[in-house]
Amino acid sequence: MGQQTQTTPTKKTHQTLVFAVNGERFELSGLDPSTTLLEFLRSQTSFKSVKLGCGEGGCGACLVLLSKYDPVQDKVDDFTVSSCLTLLCSVNGCSITTAEGVGNSKDGFHPIQERFSGFHASQCGYCTPGMCVSLYSALINADKTDRTGLRPGFSKLTVSEAEKSIAGNLCRCTGYRPLVDACKSFAADVDMEDLGFNSFWKKGESEDIKLSRLPPYNCNNAIRVFPEFLKTVIKAGFNLESEGCRWYSPGSLEQLQSLLQTDEVNDGTSMKIVVGNTGMGYYKELGHHNKYIDLRYIPELSIISKDQTGIKIGASVTISKAIEALKDENEGGINQEGMLVFEKLADHMERVATGFVRNSASIGGNLIMAQRKHFPSDISTILLSVDTMVDILTGHRHETITLEEFLGRPPLVSNSVLLGIKIPCWKSRRDISSKTYTKLLYETYRAAPRPIGNALPYLNAAFLAEVSLCKKSAGVVLNNCRLAFGAYGTKHSIRARNVEEFLSAKLLNFGVIYEAIKLLESTIIPEEGTSSPAYRTSLAVGFLFEFLSPLMNSCTDISKLWFDGYNSDLLSNGSKIKQNCDQFNQIKSPTLLSSAKQVIQLNEDYHPVGEPLTKVGAIIQASGEAVYVDDIPSPRNCLHGAFIYSTEPLARVQGIKFKPGSSPHGVSTVISFKDIPGENIGAQTIFGSESLYADELTQCAGQRIALVVADTQKNADMAANLAVVDYDKKNLEPILSVEEAFEKCSFFEVPHFLNPEPVGAFSKGMAESDHQILSAELKLGSQYYFYMETQTALAVPDEDNCIVVYSSCQCPEFAHDTIAKCLGVPSHNVRVITRRVGGGFGGKAIKAIPVATACALAAYKLHRPVRMYVNRKTDMIMAGGRHPMKITYSVGFKSNGKITALKLDILVDAGMSADISPVMPHNIIGSLKKYDWGALAFDIKVCKTNLPSRSAMRAPGEVQASFIAEAIIEHVASSLALEVDSVRSINLHKFETLKLFFKTCAGEPLEYTLPSIWDKLAVSSNFYRRTEMLKEFNRCNKWQKRGISRIPIVHPVMLRATPGKVSILRDGSIVVEVGGIELGQGLWTKVKQMTAYALSLIQSAGTEELLEKVRVIQADTLSLIQGGFTSGSTTSESSCEAVRLCCNILVERLTALKERLEEQMGPVKWETLILQAYMISVNLSANSLYVPDFSSMQYLNYGAAVSEVEINLLTGQTTILQTDIIYDCGQSLNPAVDLGQIEGAFVQGIGFFMLEEYPTNSKGLVVAEGTWSYKIPTVDTVPKKFNVEILNSGHHKDRVLSSKASGEPPLKLAASIHCAIRAAIKEARQQLHSWGGLDESYSTFQLQVPATMPVVKELCGHENVQRFLQWTIGSKQLDSAGGTV
Repeated sequence: MGQQTQTTPTKKTHQTLVFAVNGERFELSGLDPSTTLLEFLRSQTSFKSVKLGCGEGGCGACLVLLSKYDPVQDKVDDFTVSSCLTLLCSVNGCSITTAEGVGNSKDGFHPIQERFSGFHASQCGYCTPGMCVSLYSALINADKTDRTGLRPGFSKLTVSEAEKSIAGNLCRCTGYRPLVDACKSFAADVDMEDLGFNSFWKKGESEDIKLSRLPPYNCNNAIRVFPEFLKTVIKAGFNLESEGCRWYSPGSLEQLQSLLQTDEVNDGTSMKIVVGNTGMGYYKELGHHNKYIDLRYIPELSIISKDQTGIKIGASVTISKAIEALKDENEGGINQEGMLVFEKLADHMERVATGFVRNSASIGGNLIMAQRKHFPSDISTILLSVDTMVDILTGHRHETITLEEFLGRPPLVSNSVLLGIKIPCWKSRRDISSKTYTKLLYETYRAAPRPIGNALPYLNAAFLAEVSLCKKSAGVVLNNCRLAFGAYGTKHSIRARNVEEFLSAKLLNFGVIYEAIKLLESTIIPEEGTSSPAYRTSLAVGFLFEFLSPLMNSCTDISKLWFDGYNSDLLSNGSKIKQNCDQFNQIKSPTLLSSAKQVIQLNEDYHPVGEPLTKVGAIIQASGEAVYVDDIPSPRNCLHGAFIYSTEPLARVQGIKFKPGSSPHGVSTVISFKDIPGENIGAQTIFGSESLYADELTQCAGQRIALVVADTQKNADMAANLAVVDYDKKNLEPILSVEEAFEKCSFFEVPHFLNPEPVGAFSKGMAESDHQILSAELKLGSQYYFYMETQTALAVPDEDNCIVVYSSCQCPEFAHDTIAKCLGVPSHNVRVITRRVGGGFGGKAIKAIPVATACALAAYKLHRPVRMYVNRKTDMIMAGGRHPMKITYSVGFKSNGKITALKLDILVDAGMSADISPVMPHNIIGSLKKYDWGALAFDIKVCKTNLPSRSAMRAPGEVQASFIAEAIIEHVASSLALEVDSVRSINLHKFETLKLFFKTCAGEPLEYTLPSIWDKLAVSSNFYRRTEMLKEFNRCNKWQKRGISRIPIVHPVMLRATPGKVSILRDGSIVVEVGGIELGQGLWTKVKQMTAYALSLIQSAGTEELLEKVRVIQADTLSLIQGGFTSGSTTSESSCEAVRLCCNILVERLTALKERLEEQMGPVKWETLILQAYMISVNLSANSLYVPDFSSMQYLNYGAAVSEVEINLLTGQTTILQTDIIYDCGQSLNPAVDLGQIEGAFVQGIGFFMLEEYPTNSKGLVVAEGTWSYKIPTVDTVPKKFNVEILNSGHHKDRVLSSKASGEPPLKLAASIHCAIRAAIKEARQQLHSWGGLDESYSTFQLQVPATMPVVKELCGHENVQRFLQWTIGSKQLDSAGGTV
């Protein structure tokens, strides 16, 4: 590969930085030390596969493989790192491999990339390169091991390792199942039958055939060759000075001390000590540092040594290396009990952050953050529990203190350095003469939204205890213990010493445990302002109870526990302690996905339409070669923008300035509404417009006020953070809730044609009812899109007052019109281009337009290209997201559960501008009509508030309506004490009532497939048998409860007018343009199939190979007009129909020529036909605008789901055990694409119903910041078993080739998870009632959305352990008194 050398002017250069990227040498002699590896790769190289998803190390989109050569051992260490956190200066002598280096279109794709494509594991594709790098690293490191007995064609990876290889990577599209299958296909112990639907083999083929069709993998060729030229690079670090910034790599403590002492007497220079720089992901840097000190080359800080007294770990040792050392059984002669403690510490560390963060983050850095900044550290808690010692160097003074003392001291001063830690080797004190058996017990705990990591805990704990079993006494004495707790809303981890002292030398019984727990409750008290304080305290209680409760069993059970171990298989299945251990271990060691089945019926009537072809572009998405907007190389003199937004909900903007004393680097200008030559418009819909920038008055917290324009995106972002807005709030009262909006009559008008009609007479239906529920209330919050690619645009000035804008937008036509109005130019002066979007879900529709418009305005004003990639925090603040709402309902029903009347009063929070919010009443009622309510009345108000304007999000209003419907059904069933499934069944539509509720789109009776789906799902999912098994499980398990639920959906959709254009080029290849945008939903794939099918009707020789001749190209608003919106699930089929119309025109034009040629020369090849057509000037380009017929533009989609969950009553954690879905796709245009849409939509719904909290402060400003606090589903939170059947329900003459939509409706089925959680909670509350913890109304409760761990735990009882102990103690007292219980 070629050599590249880059030099920038510096005052003084000490040394050059040498490294390799994909084998290419880079040598840099001057750079800003704050430059990250990601910034360098994206701005200075052609390798764009590394994506900026979060900037926090929390998503995996930016992953690279970093390889280091060790000349002493002559081996290479390969591991993944987050390039968004890794400083470029820290990769000296390293080799970097990106997804392009794993495989690419020029040198050949890697089997990883081919399998990701073949298993349909890439949709929008933005996360796919990072996924590939994660798996690549796992394969390389597994194949370095000495594992034997390999199966040919497989790696040395295990299924468990394969699953976990992508556990830290986020994906918003796929639902993870196909990703995991692609990874597992490399595992040596995989059962090929467990691998899901793919393009390599067909169901029922033998394992040999399956293996032969997989892209071959040879582990002998897997290990990447480390570049020879790097082996000679000095590994002692390097020093750099550039533009007043310095990077130092001291090689000794003396050099470090000298640097720190120099810093003490300097003139305020900002210093940063660096190892992995992962702390930057949590504590964002808002300013520049002048001095960087890299600690990794100081031997004393990199030491790992183990002997019989314990293990020493240097402060700069990474968490991953510490885990390896703790698990290494071959060194130090550690006793068995000590080794057990080390292994438990390592197991807990593996649930801290993600693998790629642990590979960089240091043990010392974690502890320093905990000590100086009160970071909620797991590592400080677990190390505190084992009496860890720390070594500190301050100046020339060296001291060794306990970790507890270290954490309790004032923040460490800047000239102090943590050198390392010493974890002692533990063993119990055995007194042979004593009449007791002594044992050491150690456990660690954490409760977090994600079971296996990548989430901060609500609380963590670690307990070390020495206990004795008396030979004569039937009990256990707790000799001494160490109880550590942390991350619960306290400054640092603590020891619960009062509880330790109380338990010391106690003979354990339920009374002692109860008293210890009461003492613990008064100890673990979160600081004021901590979220869910009661929940966190209850976690501490639950964990201590879980630790001690196995010791409270029969003497026989305890003896077996003693001699065979805590988790011994020798414990009898019937023993209480065995059940207890099993219950707790189920949650403590969660497995990932089990086998799943996908049932797909293929349609061959319109080949290749109906074939499960791989998604167009999937392979180049996997290699990172697919180009997104931010991947387009920056034009010369390009500037970058960042928004300044309001932090007040309603205020007059008096002025903008930068913080006193700050000097933003590289700022060119600040653009506000005063600089707009045309209209102050940032977005528009048929319902109205939204300002680009606030004028004198800001309407919400998060509204755009101005744009900072600077030379780099980093400088623009930093400058925006330094901006100070002067507000005047006098006599201004913001509306911050729908209740306030209702009181002040602040509403948006809903056009008459969008106002749904009521059904039947509500008063009559109520009069017919036997029972009524009046004025019950529900509330629903918002949800953030969390597309992996945030909002982005690039605007380039063109000749003659024109401008070209590249936008990641779902509706380029609307962006085009808005830009023209804002600039005050004719529309033909503007061109908007969109190739692909890195995830949209509605958030790249209206919300993308202001970003494109802001870039266009800045470029127009400055006569220079301007681009913007909105950082995740700002994106979250401005996005608006899903519509919150308040619902009040009254319902009448018969004693058998048949509902006779329903009335709804709904207040929808639309925010400050209309956006698409006036469609909400139509969407809500359309989705709510899935049940026969008898009579349906409603009053829906679209409220105008001083909050960010809400916009469409996948199934807007419809997913909320699905929840509302199920909540009402659940309430009715609860009030009648009926099985909720029977109430659902009795309220399903007959076709007659379906016609009544859906007058214009019910279709024909044969099209109403829901009743057959409902019954078929009960059989295929074993619903009734599992329901009975679940009841038995709940009877036998105190601390886990299960719930199951089956729900239906009826989802109306509407087709819209969509343009298309098909052109046949001279060589016979075909280029297609459509109005629809490729978001990851497979639109291009279906369009390509439709083009090949429709043109094949010419029946020329070779047309069976047309598919490979078709290319769908980017949307261009001057090339194809009237593109409209890509939304509502129907754009793919509308685009297909538009293309079919074009092809029909072309076939008609070519038919006469073909017939003449056939008469002359017999069968005519496609290429010959086209060449002849060119020669006689046949027009081979056709445009069309598909306008759906009014009578068939709406239709209904049907589906049903069964979900089963298990909740942990001590933590509130929910595990989704299984989900079964049957969904009617009509005649699927591409079953592989539709399957991905179904699974992905459902998992996004899991996020809404279980995980995703989108909170704001009292001013309405979003406070959820990125991946640290906003938790979308991950591979460990999706259904363990996920079965999907796509029902091909027959021909629908009014549909596009009889197809139906799949993008949004399945999301609503995720309400089945919420209902199943509610069922499990009901079982828990019934048990709590039996313990005296709840009154007779225990079965009536509301489960809010999302049903997070704190929410579930609260409903199960914060004090359920205490109630159980009280009940148990009372029962024993009655037994001893001769009573009965």
